[in-house]
Amino acid sequence: MRKVFSVVDGVREMKALTFGLTFVRHGETQFNKEGLLQGQAIDCPLSEVGLQQAEAAGRYLKDVKFSNLFVSDMLRARQTAETIVKHNRSCAGLQLVCDPLLKEKSFGTAEGKPLQDMKDMAKAAGQSLALFTPPQGETQEQVKRRVVEFWLKMVQQVGCEHWPSSADDKRSPAPRQEADDLPVHALVVSHGAFLCVTMRYLVDDLHCPVPEGCSRARMFSLSPNAGASRFVLTLTKEDDAFKVSRMQCLFVNKGDHVQI
Repeated sequence: MRKVFSVVDGVREMKALTFGLTFVRHGETQFNKEGLLQGQAIDCPLSEVGLQQAEAAGRYLKDVKFSNLFVSDMLRARQTAETIVKHNRSCAGLQLVCDPLLKEKSFGTAEGKPLQDMKDMAKAAGQSLALFTPPQGETQEQVKRRVVEFWLKMVQQVGCEHWPSSADDKRSPAPRQEADDLPVHALVVSHGAFLCVTMRYLVDDLHCPVPEGCSRARMFSLSPNAGASRFVLTLTKEDDAFKVSRMQCLFVNKGDHVQI
């Protein structure tokens, strides 16, 4: 049964849908181990450690009742997502949607090189690393546009597929700010830099509160390989469009489940 309830907006009462959202970064690759930038041009598989991390993430998430599965179309992310799905009985029969919008940020000519090389390039250009774009790479704003496009598409898909019928609305209990047992729950498997931009968009643009005890620096930091972040969202509907009316971050960049 869907978690459906009414929220009061002035004198109107509107139906709403609460669902969980879990982000996972892919497991380790050999390039991660060696501290080399991968981006988009280098599509290498998970390392042996990365496969173990994906298995650990699968065991950690095995009881989450996923209803939607989204993954970057890059190999390291697909391997991670497929391993998570393998451990989860609720995923039987669900389609794993591979979306190029979820690709890692392109680092252009810096791909395949150590991160220190890009730091040196930024210094030579007189820019901070955060603002520097290597030749042929993506700017932060370009990545953010992909983040926003995916976000809007995901929200509409989840809303269209799971918006309650009138019968559901009459039977449903009040919502709880939990996620494991929500029957509508999306899994998104992507990449480190892409997820950093995503977290900043959710906090700075969509005004999601940072969890208590979590600094903004941690919120926007690089997730560990196979690390997870979780949100609970409330959707409302205006005309034929869905929008997020409330969002809560339960945790960010959790990695203790993949310590091996």
